[in-house]
Amino acid sequence: MKIGTIKEIKTHEYRVGLTPSCVSAYIAHGHEVMVETGAGENAGFQDSEYVAAGATIASDSKTITDACEMIIKVKEPIAQEYDLFHEGQILYTYLHLAADMPLTQSLMKNNVKAVAYETITNADNQLPCLKPMSEIAGRLSVQEGAKYLEKPFGGRGVLLGGVPGVKRGNIVIIGGGVVGINACKMAIGCGANVTILDISSKRLEYFDDIFGSRVNTLYSTDANIYNSIIDADLVIGAVLLPGRKAPKLIKREHLKHMKKGAVIVDVAVDQGGCFETTKATTHDDPIFTIDDVVHYCVANMPGAVALTSTIALTSTTLEYGLLIADNGLEKACKMSDSVLNGLNVYNGKCVYEGVAKSLGIDYTAPELILE
Repeated sequence: MKIGTIKEIKTHEYRVGLTPSCVSAYIAHGHEVMVETGAGENAGFQDSEYVAAGATIASDSKTITDACEMIIKVKEPIAQEYDLFHEGQILYTYLHLAADMPLTQSLMKNNVKAVAYETITNADNQLPCLKPMSEIAGRLSVQEGAKYLEKPFGGRGVLLGGVPGVKRGNIVIIGGGVVGINACKMAIGCGANVTILDISSKRLEYFDDIFGSRVNTLYSTDANIYNSIIDADLVIGAVLLPGRKAPKLIKREHLKHMKKGAVIVDVAVDQGGCFETTKATTHDDPIFTIDDVVHYCVANMPGAVALTSTIALTSTTLEYGLLIADNGLEKACKMSDSVLNGLNVYNGKCVYEGVAKSLGIDYTAPELILE
């Protein structure tokens, strides 16, 4: 199979879909690989390294998308990339379609075979290609939240760990999944008072077993969320419904009851966000303020630590990419439920139920149309 990776052009997206070691793996399996000039530079990989691994370098993205049967990216295509992808082509990347009707419609119109990293599952029904980015985003959420609590950025001027004789800051984490536990580790590490909310009693028991008295656990109810956020210095939205739009757990009217200069970080922004006031931001303009509450809603947080993120991501996506390349997408879906669950759009149809429900469009079971 001819496989290509192109340079990410989303604002301040520095990751790349393939590392030179990934190229070597695809070449070893008998495939051809094309890489756009400079695609890996911001993640620390030079064109010469890709050439040494066996790739061909092309000067522009269209040359690659015209020639290749499978395109491996990091982020979902933005509007100016929609027409790059053609009928029958496999697009293997993060998609987050549940919050993106235009992209979904474009992929369906162009009959692209779209496989989303974020809905691929493993034998334990976990999300192996989403997990490393969730780990990074969870850890960054505290790091970024702490920064924007500083007074020059409009924050309260609170040091989360406090100092002797001064109260520690309060961090509230809504959601106890991969993002939540990694945020919790960082929050405890910086010495803050930490509250975690989740709908699962088993998950709360796990936090209690691991962190003990260093963390307060609460069931995620409307009342508990409200009562927690009004005393919070930093609130982290870490909610995930795989492949579906995130629920709006903090309402606009809640903000006026929060502390002036409090910060909220919405890690669920890729799935539409779990705060009613969320709107996607970028690394060059990361925050906005509503009702004196600072919002940090960067849609590609892990892109800020591109080298770490790229290595972590490609280490997990390679396995499934090779399965697709070695066998073709249709056979790979029949061989592996993991790949089948990653399939979101196929032959003009939406074949992932969570996306269809979130967008209010027709759903077709993938088993019914795979050739």
